[in-house]
Amino acid sequence: MAYYVKEEFIREFPSQKVIGILRTLPNGDQEAREFSSRRILGFYRAAKDMTTDFYGRVIARGNCVTGLIYDAHLKRKGGH
Repeated sequence: MAYYVKEEFIREFPSQKVIGILRTLPNGDQEAREFSSRRILGFYRAAKDMTTDFYGRVIARGNCVTGLIYDAHLKRKGGH
């Protein structure tokens, strides 16, 4: 079991409905999950400074895991 330093709930604006979970590990890595299904959406690897999706494909250089949460939420709502 992984040890998380911080767990944040990502909320939709303006309804404040929780749409995702962002977990940060001691080494700075982050994990993004959907809130309702707890499905892993992707990861930020601090040592490599890159964001990958669940399958390990590089999505961006830098930290964009919050974007994965919002993107998955929009797809579920049918707006993307």
